[in-house]
Formats: sequence, structure tokens, C-alpha cells
Amino acid sequence: MLLPLLSIMSAGSTATCQLFPSPNLARRASSCSFIKLSPKASIHAPHRAPEILDIAGQLRKVSGRILDAFVDFTFKFSNQPWLPTQSNFMPVDEIGDAVILDDIEGEIPDDFPEGVYIRNGSNPLFGSLQSASSVLGLSSETWVEGEGMLHAVSFSRATNGGGGGGDGGWIVSYKNRFVESVTFRFERRRNRPSFLPVVEGDPASVIASYLLNQLRYGKITKDMSSTNIFELSGRLFAVTESHLPQEMDLLTLETIGSWDVNGLWDRPFSAHPKKAPGGELVFVGADCKKPFLVLGIVSADGKELKHKVDLKLKRGIVCHDIGISERYNIILDMPLTFDFHRLIKGGPFIKYEKQSYARIGVMPRYGDSDSVKWFDVEPYCMFHIVNCYEIGDEVIVRGWRSIGSMIPGPDLGRNKSQWFSRGFKRKSTDEYRDGNFSDGLFFSRLHEWRLNMNTGSVTERYLMGTGFSSEFPFANDLFGGLYNKYAYAQVVNSEASSDAGLPKFGGLAKFYHDEKDATAFKLENLDSKYVRVERRKLGASEFYSGAVFVSKRGDFEEDDGWIISYVHNEETNTSQVHIIDAKNFEGGLVAKITLPRRVPYGFHGAFIPVTNRL
Repeated sequence: MLLPLLSIMSAGSTATCQLFPSPNLARRASSCSFIKLSPKASIHAPHRAPEILDIAGQLRKVSGRILDAFVDFTFKFSNQPWLPTQSNFMPVDEIGDAVILDDIEGEIPDDFPEGVYIRNGSNPLFGSLQSASSVLGLSSETWVEGEGMLHAVSFSRATNGGGGGGDGGWIVSYKNRFVESVTFRFERRRNRPSFLPVVEGDPASVIASYLLNQLRYGKITKDMSSTNIFELSGRLFAVTESHLPQEMDLLTLETIGSWDVNGLWDRPFSAHPKKAPGGELVFVGADCKKPFLVLGIVSADGKELKHKVDLKLKRGIVCHDIGISERYNIILDMPLTFDFHRLIKGGPFIKYEKQSYARIGVMPRYGDSDSVKWFDVEPYCMFHIVNCYEIGDEVIVRGWRSIGSMIPGPDLGRNKSQWFSRGFKRKSTDEYRDGNFSDGLFFSRLHEWRLNMNTGSVTERYLMGTGFSSEFPFANDLFGGLYNKYAYAQVVNSEASSDAGLPKFGGLAKFYHDEKDATAFKLENLDSKYVRVERRKLGASEFYSGAVFVSKRGDFEEDDGWIISYVHNEETNTSQVHIIDAKNFEGGLVAKITLPRRVPYGFHGAFIPVTNRL
């Protein structure tokens, strides 16, 4: 069976090469797709006889049924098992109408802004991540896949009497809802998994899954939108970098539809777009075929695609994040690559190539590919930049660096539990000399690159020691692209993460960029390269998820505000929202809000002030 499939691929179809397809693929595959296409994607043939059109429609239905029958006969879907230590990664149902929350310890501050705290995360529709087996082998969804679900806590002021002001007490409510992409609605109607997993597994099975998904649905992967949430000009978007963002209604969490910037963006969209100091939204779209990486800029009002440029990379890369400074865009070209030719030869489609090159590019805001100044750096894996800014001739880039990648997983998806368990173990030295073992591959720390635009030189260093691993960094977004003093991150509970084989965050950390860590010098006999760090820890069975900074509005200092985060207690199986004073970081909680049901661990969150709404 594999030889005919390979011959189809060698025919030069761009659709089979594209890991993260554009909406146009639905048009190109309309002749064999049985999903009802939108009117603008339908076949326009006004000169054909109605009976011919009907025959064409019937042929599409028949071909769809044949392909369906073939997949049902050849492939068997199965649930990936949940371990006892993974209980709060399991999905939950939608709660329905918003629930008023009245179990609040402490007090929500009077100057806390009205708004909505939203966190995105994976919530597999059919109860578990899926695998599909056949005579060709096994293909599986990775731990970052699964349908997106938004969890939202709304903060609003009650009104006193009939006045128009919100000068009463706080009204706090909770609601959750799936991100209902077209592919989500399709699988929910069918009430069973339909898209074959394509990211990891045996190469022959993955290749067959690519082709069959393309032939059946006009796209290779389903739209999950489970990674992040962002706001632009009062509009809310859920996003994963494999496809277009889904616009969401802030109040109801209903899905409005895919956002393609008025039809001008036909590529994937990075999970972490950044607002430049001028208000524009800067992002990239990565692909496994040329053009490998395209940068886009949308106007601050979200109505105009102001810039679109092919960066002319020589390889396909996973590009999860992008940086911005006052004048520049910062592009990460790290050796986490996807390569269709490698897959055909029997290797994994996505792989961290630790022996390959790594670069960071600095590009004028509206420059072209020739304007990018590339800096060769030590090979790195970095999913999250916390901030970039300019001082004199230097562009400073700060983010969380590790020596290996936990995405997608072990080569071909084998020995997952053991591989992830070893990867979360604590490191004891700055770097490993032997690159062949997997202990501590995911150990992630704050790292700094200083890129000199005049001389082309690079200075890079870790800003923290090996006392703990951390990830999912965040800062006061009012200082995005500008000089800033503070950063925050979720602290990994290495033991619990190793036991679960998935990341669990048992604490938070605050980093003081301009203050040295004198304690570390004395304890570890180190030089002055590390910055001061404050930490707060939860109990042994409690874990953070989706922490963000909420800024006070007005003329305040950078760390005047609060940290807000979901917290789950695995012993009591209860979830809460914690509010922490960012200035009194190691002090007591400001408020603790108990939620009506369990909130699974997820990915990124955002606080959307009501003043940002349309």
C-alpha cells in the first residue's frame, strides 16, 4: 500500500507537503472532499447543465463514503491511557450558563480592573488523546494536541441603586466553552474521531494519515486552537500555530469563526503574536514547504494587513514565538525542524536537531528578508520569549532556554512515559557534556542574548542557576518591546512532573533583572551573572496553570499589579483562582476564589480589561 501513496506524493502536490494547510487547500481538494464547503469555496460552473452538477456532487459523496469505509476498515482509533498522576490533564464537560462565584477568601482589591481572566488549554473531545493503528503501524496525537477549551472568570462591579456606575461590590462568575472550529463541529456531529493523527508515529502510518486526511477533508490536521488567547482592538482570538486563529465572543465564549485578516492571510499563525509599542500586531506563519516562514503585521485596529514578507529561510522550523522591540522584529531560527523528506526516509517529521545551526534574526519593523541581520548563536530550544528591548547598539533578547525539546516527544513516539519522565529530572550543571542522554532535557531557565547591531557580536548567558526549572514566562505587557525590570514564570515541580510524564508547576518566580542574587553567590560560589529571584510555593499536591500579570491602570511602577492564576489541588480535586500582590510577591494571598468544578491543567492565559472591548 505504501508505494502507491509515495507515488501520489512524488507527483508534486503541494497539498501533501503542507503540515499546517491554508484555507485554500479546501478549494484545491473540493473534488474529493465530502465536507460541505462554504459558498466562496464552492465550484462555480454556471454554464454546466444542472444534471451534470448533480452527478459531480454525487461522485463526491460516493468517493467520500469509499474513503470513509477504507479508513474505518484499515485504521483503529484508540484512547491513549491516562496515568493516575495525570488525572487533572483529563478533559471536562462544558458547564453551560455562567456560574456566580461566592466562595471567596480574602478581598478582591478595589483598584483591581474589571475584566475577564481567560485561559486556553487542551480538552480532548472524546475523553482522551487519540492514536490510530493499522498494518502500517501507529500514529498518535502528542501531549499538546486536543481540542481547545476556554476557562473564563469574569470580574465586574455591581451598581448601587439605579446609577450607571459600577461602585458596588464585585460580581465574579465562571464559564467554560470549547473552541468550536469547523473541524471540531464536524467531529462532534459524527460523534467519533475522524482525523487521523499525523504529528508522531511510524513514518508509513503518518504518511498515509496525511494523505487520507487531505483527500477526505481538504486539510491534513484538524483545527484545535488550544494554545493561547490574545486580544486585538477589543476582539478575542484563540490560537495554535498550526492554523488560523478562531475569533471568540468575550462575553459568551461562542466561536465566531476563523480570522484571515479579511482574506489576506492564508497561512498558519504563530501561537504568540506580539503587540509592538505602536499597537500593531506582529506574527509569523511557519510551513514545511517554501516559503518556510512568513512575517505579517496587522494594524492596531485589526482591519488591515500592513505588511507580509517571506523571510526566505532554508528549512522548515517550528516557530512558536516571536519577539519585538521598539524598532525591530526578533525571529527565532532554532533547530526544531519539520522535514517531509526526513519522514519519507523513515525519520520523525518533527525533530530537534541538536547538531544543527541556530540563529536569531533582527529585522526592522517593516523590512524585507534582505534587511534581517542574523546572529549565529549556540544551539538552543526556546518556546517563549519574555521580552526584548534596545539599549544603544544592542538588542537584548530574554527567554526560557533548554537543551532539548519536549515537542513533539521521543522519535516516532516510542517509550513516551520513560522519555518524558527523564526529561523533567533536575539538572545539576549548566550544560551536559554528553548529548546522548535524556535526563534534564526540558530543564528550562532564563537566558539572555545581547545582539550588537553595529559589530555583529553576540553575548549570551543564563540569568539564573540550576536550583529550579521554570517555564511559561510572562511580564507586564504594557512594557512589551521596551526596557523592563521584572519577569515572572511558573516553577516546575520536577519530581511531580517526572512522575506524571507531563509538566506540573508547583510554584511561581519573580525575576529582578537589575538586581544581583547575592544569596546564590554565597551558596554556590558563583560570579555575579545571576539575577535576584523571589519564589512562592504551593503545597505538594497543588499546581499553577495559566498565570498572567494584571497591571494597575494609570501612572504606576512596572510591578504595580497582581498575578492571577488557576490552581488545582489534586488531593481535594478542587480548583481555585489565586490573586497575588506582585509587589509583595512572597507575601500572603490577596484573594482565593473557589470554582464550581475542576479546571484541567492547560497552557496560556490572558486578562482582558473591559476597557479593551469594542
